[in-house]
Order: sequence, then C-alpha cells, then structure tokens
Amino acid sequence: MNGLGGLNKSPNGVVIGLVQLKLPDVKTKADLTAQTARVVELLGKARRNNAGMDLVVFPEYMLHGLSMDTNPEIMCDLDGPEVAALKAACIEHDIWGCFSIMEANPGGNPFNSGIIIDNTGEMQLYYRKLHPWVPVEPWEPGDLGIPVIDGPKGCKLSLIICHDGMFPEMSREAAYKGAEIMLRTAGYTAPIRESWRFTNQSNAFCNLMVTANVCMCGSDGTFDSMGEGMICNFDGSTIAHGTTGRVDEIITAEVRPDLVREARVHWGVENNIYQLGHRGYVAVQGGAGDCPYTYMTDLAAGQYRLPWEDEVKVTDGTSCGFEAPTRSYAPSARKEAAE
Repeated sequence: MNGLGGLNKSPNGVVIGLVQLKLPDVKTKADLTAQTARVVELLGKARRNNAGMDLVVFPEYMLHGLSMDTNPEIMCDLDGPEVAALKAACIEHDIWGCFSIMEANPGGNPFNSGIIIDNTGEMQLYYRKLHPWVPVEPWEPGDLGIPVIDGPKGCKLSLIICHDGMFPEMSREAAYKGAEIMLRTAGYTAPIRESWRFTNQSNAFCNLMVTANVCMCGSDGTFDSMGEGMICNFDGSTIAHGTTGRVDEIITAEVRPDLVREARVHWGVENNIYQLGHRGYVAVQGGAGDCPYTYMTDLAAGQYRLPWEDEVKVTDGTSCGFEAPTRSYAPSARKEAAE
C-alpha cells in the first residue's frame, strides 16, 4: 500500500512525510528564531528527500521543546515571524506542512496550537489542543473543536495533538466530520510507547481512517522523546513505522483516501463508525439511532461525573509545580469571532 514510502506514487495517492525532529532546548527568543530556521531547513530536506511528497508533518513542540515554559518571549502568534517563515517555506518548496506552536493567549494560559499551511502559503487548518496532558502541561484547553479541511489531492484532513489521541472520542469526531486522514503530532517520551502504538492503530481501525502520527525524537539533556513516526491504514495495520529512534529521520508512505471512501461505503462487517448510529440494523429497519451511552448524555448536559469522582487525587497541576487555577473555563473571544 505504501508504494515504497511514496517513491512509486499512484494517481490517487497522498504521500506523507513524518519528521522525527530532534528535541530542542529553547529558552530565549534567539533560541526560538534558530529553531524556526531548523524546521525550515528540514522542510527543504523533506522535499529533496521525496519529490512526490504532498504533506510534511512536524511534531508537537517543534519550536518550543518540552520545558513547559510559558515565558511570553517564546510564545508565538499566527501573524508572527515564526509562522511567516513556515508559510514562506511551504511556498518555496511547493508542499503542504503541518506545524506546532505554543500560541500567546492574552485571556489566559497559552494555547498548544497546530496549523496546516498549503503549498501557496495559506493557512488551511487551525486547531487548539483540546486535551492538554494534565497534570504536566499548563496549556489552556482548546475551544475550536476539531476542524476538517480539504487537504492535498482533495483528501479530507484533520489534526489532533498528542494526548488528544488517547480519547477515542477525538478520532471518532474527526471521522464523523468526514476526515479520511487524521494527523497526530506529539512530544511523547518513551514510557508512552506502547500506548502510542495501539491507540494509533485503534483510532484508524475504529473509524476506517488513515492515521499519521509522529513524536519529537532524541534528548534535550533532560527529556527523551521517541520519534515513532507511524502511519496506520484504515484496517488498523501499520504501513510505515520509525522504530530506530533516529533524530531528524523522515518516515514516509503513500496513503489512499479513495480506498478509505470505498471501505466506508462498501464494508458491512466492522463498519463501526456507521454502525454506532445504526445499532442492530439486521433486526430493525435502519438500526437503532438512540444514544444508550450515559457518559455522552451527561457530558452534553454538563453533568459528567464518575462513580469515583470524589476519590480522584490529582485534579490540578500542583504536583508538577503549577499553582492551582482560580478561574473557570470560558471560550475565548477568538472562537466567538471565528463563528
């Protein structure tokens, strides 16, 4: 299926490159500028590496590293110089790119944001991480939902970030909105390796969707990220996997959105995303379309509560050195403007 990493590209294929970017140590504005230049350099490497590549994907924390530092000096803006450099690189190398920024937020903690820029330098997707990796990460919870766009070659493309992928609802939402390829960028370290692998596969299989996933790689002297660039086909099988942990290696594969569409229409057995809303259609016409899941109705009603809720010990970031928050969640003004 992967056409020798995309070297033998089919007319309907989309070639994806996953950059196992070396984990940086960024403390100052000068460090941020230098790391942006490094990402731009590797985008050029990706294009030279494979002339048929349609989309190059960089991991979460590509500019920031894993320090969890919220210093305003190293935060980014959508109209800032870092994003401008990324747009220029996509134009220069005629390629789509997926990137990560820690985004300044005047109304609270910074957002952990992901963007996809097309080969003309236009930002086509803008996403804020819905599920920061608590209690470790200080980022504001995302408020823009899960966007799905028309990506390269007309594929339906979405993006989630790292810990998002541990919630099956995230991939299901992306697929429900039409995504045929879901990207997952991450900064995960080695203890998460097995969970990373099987969730990437299950997210693909449960939704008849390609998943393309990549982490930071190597060490910054404190943390060790694992690389693990991984592309999973819609049947859950792995078609490309970076297992060596080699920094700056680009894992590539061709994927076929047209076969995703075919499976979603023609599969009977294990067409799970359809069957979720059409339970038991052999017995009753069209299947049952109710919602038998208590957690869904409770969450929608703002009444989500676990049977062991009062026993949960870690409910803020104090164990990781952050002060307990005093303000309640409220969607940002930018979300309201976007609507």
